[in-house]
Amino acid sequence: MHKLEKDFYDQIRKALIRKSVVSCSSWAENYRVMGGERPGPWRFSRHPWLKVPHNWKDEYQVYQKAAQMGFTELGLNKTFYFIDIKGASVLYVLPTKHPDATDFSTSRFGPALQMSPHLRNLFSDVSNVGHKRAGSANLFVRGSRTRSAMKSLPVSMIVFDELDEMDQDNVILAEERTSGQEERQILKISTPTFEKVGINAAFHLSSQHYYSFKCPHCGRFTVLDYPDSLVIPTDDATSTKLYESYYICKLCKKRLEHDLKSTYLVNGEWVPTYTDRIIKGATINQFYSFVRKPWELALICLQGRSDPTAEQEFYNSKLGMVHTVEGAGITDADLRDCESKSHRMDIKYKPSSMTVMGVDVGIKKIHVSVEEVFQKKSGISHDPNLSTKTKLIWAGTVDQFEELDSYMQHFRIAFCVVDSNPERRKAIEFAQRHEGRVKLCYYIQGNSGKYVTASDESYVVQAHRTAWFDLAFSRIRRHDIILPYNLSEEYKRHIKVPIRHYGRDPMGNPTGRYLSGKDDDHFAHTRLYAELAIMFASGKGVSQDIPAGSL
Repeated sequence: MHKLEKDFYDQIRKALIRKSVVSCSSWAENYRVMGGERPGPWRFSRHPWLKVPHNWKDEYQVYQKAAQMGFTELGLNKTFYFIDIKGASVLYVLPTKHPDATDFSTSRFGPALQMSPHLRNLFSDVSNVGHKRAGSANLFVRGSRTRSAMKSLPVSMIVFDELDEMDQDNVILAEERTSGQEERQILKISTPTFEKVGINAAFHLSSQHYYSFKCPHCGRFTVLDYPDSLVIPTDDATSTKLYESYYICKLCKKRLEHDLKSTYLVNGEWVPTYTDRIIKGATINQFYSFVRKPWELALICLQGRSDPTAEQEFYNSKLGMVHTVEGAGITDADLRDCESKSHRMDIKYKPSSMTVMGVDVGIKKIHVSVEEVFQKKSGISHDPNLSTKTKLIWAGTVDQFEELDSYMQHFRIAFCVVDSNPERRKAIEFAQRHEGRVKLCYYIQGNSGKYVTASDESYVVQAHRTAWFDLAFSRIRRHDIILPYNLSEEYKRHIKVPIRHYGRDPMGNPTGRYLSGKDDDHFAHTRLYAELAIMFASGKGVSQDIPAGSL
């Protein structure tokens, strides 16, 4: 065939394909090319649950999902579809700019262009990691930690990938980027952490779709979930009997062969829990995965019975479910066990022993906790956080920093630690009025087990947030604090908010951090600051190691 004739027929073929692209799913099948273990044109055969969400046009879409279930590819396909077919700009938001945005461009965007001739021709400028141009449309890739990076970006679509790892305040700011668009879509995608935090908070408000399929045995529609759908033949995580783990139908209890998923999942349906909600939401777990075998999920399930990190990973990453590990937060039972029927909280209380104060600054109020400190009669520990017992003698709020002065005098405060932000100037003035008895606290993260007083700012202390929450809460769990019988419901509510989330760092090492979501937790921080003040009041406030048993 002559070259001109071939070019002519190629143009006709492309025009016909273009005309047939009436949905995002058809766009993906015609233009997206994949590599890896299954190279070639994009197909839904290995991820049948993704096809229908590709074509959802709802303005708000929420995907609370297990890891490695294909939803990042869903976000990419919708991104490319919007840019190519609608000529609209898209903002793709990742947890951080570095390394997330760079990795995204290298591992996701780059290969997509390299393998797809259509996408290579579509984008004219791809040199900038955070900005790709396709004609009049733009793809912006941003990290969520910097507010300025998401301003002045008018877009029609936003994809939040791994929402729970993001700064949630900046998520709200980013959503405003679509406010001036007639047609828009906002996609939130993430594995969950805790109830009503991040992706789960959004999922709670959504239609809550579940992927249902017809059982090949009983013919009824069912779902795969834990624990009803997974049979584990042993309690021993080291036993070869784990290889015999398998799935069953919840309804008829008959075995569902993992290798036959392509036959009974392919015609599944997304079934909503609520049909009258404007937010479209969906969730799915790794039981549906064609790659992940039953014994692999059974293994991490058994490991989670003795390892809190594995337990958290099983529920969040494998099941796509919210979960709180036992002991990860303070409970009502913990508070009741510390309550004394003979101790009443009273602003007129006159302490007879050393006292400390923790101050946390809220939006409208300043939260205050005052604790009396006693030396334990038994025990040989020289660490003041372990060798002392405390009594909460006052917890309340004030409007101005100046009101704290009377607290310092009335309760004879030996040492006070106060939140360094957002009222830094007022906090410094307060510290200056009580020279040598007040520190402003900055939280730090990382693997350090110390707090260090900054040499250039005598009023400042840097405290490892997770380690000190561990210490502050361990005092409650071991009943080394006496709580009043008239403790306010607000204090109880706040102290229960921070939950320890177990995960792994990039090297695979277990890590922990406390998450609070959007709920107020000010009195939890005053308890932490009071714990920190005990160390300073006892004269041990310089570069102290956190006791190993407290972490």
